[in-house]
Amino acid sequence: QVQLVESGGGLVQAGGSLRLSCAASGTIVRVNDMHWYRQAPGKQRELVASITNGGVSRYADSVKGRFTISRDNASITVSLQMNSLKPEDTAVYYCAADITVFRSTSSRYWGQGTQVTVSS
Repeated sequence: QVQLVESGGGLVQAGGSLRLSCAASGTIVRVNDMHWYRQAPGKQRELVASITNGGVSRYADSVKGRFTISRDNASITVSLQMNSLKPEDTAVYYCAADITVFRSTSSRYWGQGTQVTVSS
């Protein structure tokens, strides 16, 4: 019914930048909040940033001032601009979206994840 497809991960040196993107498709009636999570090896998945459909964003303390989340409601995409990357940002990054599909209530859908590796 709904697919979230991420792109933009990769390997970068500390201090560098990467931009992640995620596009949603399917029988979508409404998209509410959109999110980026990450999971480092041996750690729990954590929320990195969220953005409402009105454009209000919030961030984990560890990325404030370095990461910027944005969305395009027309194309149903969410992006994460990551600057001043640190080795501790290394993780698999997942996009997620709270989506209402036809004849259903809102559910959270997840992308497949994209690897971000920051070398020191």
